[in-house]
Amino acid sequence: MFNESTAGDIELICVIIDFGLGSKIIKSAKRHGVSGATVTLGKGTVSKSIWDYMGLSEIRKEIVFMAAKKETAYVALEELNKEFKFCKPNHGIAFTTSIKTLIGCKKIKASNEENEGGVEQSMYQSITVIVEKGNAENVIDAAVKVGAKGGTIMNGRGSGIHETTKLFSIEIEPEKEIVMIISEVEKTDEIVNSIREELKIDEPGNGIIYIQNVNKTYGIYK
Repeated sequence: MFNESTAGDIELICVIIDFGLGSKIIKSAKRHGVSGATVTLGKGTVSKSIWDYMGLSEIRKEIVFMAAKKETAYVALEELNKEFKFCKPNHGIAFTTSIKTLIGCKKIKASNEENEGGVEQSMYQSITVIVEKGNAENVIDAAVKVGAKGGTIMNGRGSGIHETTKLFSIEIEPEKEIVMIISEVEKTDEIVNSIREELKIDEPGNGIIYIQNVNKTYGIYK
């Protein structure tokens, strides 16, 4: 009844680049088989004190989300890396996470074959934190003090003037902020615990945190 893909061979691609490059990323990805994308605005933060001194600790960013079959996603990412040089510092980062089920995208058909190669070992994880507007910087500070290198901040938006959208019982509306942090697996627990303690996440209404394994990465350095 629904156009639904459920096999584990579909990836969500996330590319975080400087403001103005999103459309170029999408056009390039389309040439390599990725059929569509969603772009949101955000700001990047870093922990380098010299950037703070120069007033460059916050940089406008575009975050591009795209879904594709794993083989297509990995080829597209490799080509994007060649073109946009994520391997060079400050040229952006790109990563993928697995999609369990994809509905409503006719151009992406999942394979019925099981992945016989086993589960890929993740070196990195994506930590997403949703908090009240004004608290994103506190999230970044809590993460950086235990070893995170920064993060990307996005604004949450409601679905209408008189409506709100709920995710895990937390309202996502204009006065919410979403923080995305890429962490080495061995540092994730320490970063998450620091955020939970500083922001009192375990108290009702203070926010939520969710963690995803990252499969493929470009532009992320230890």
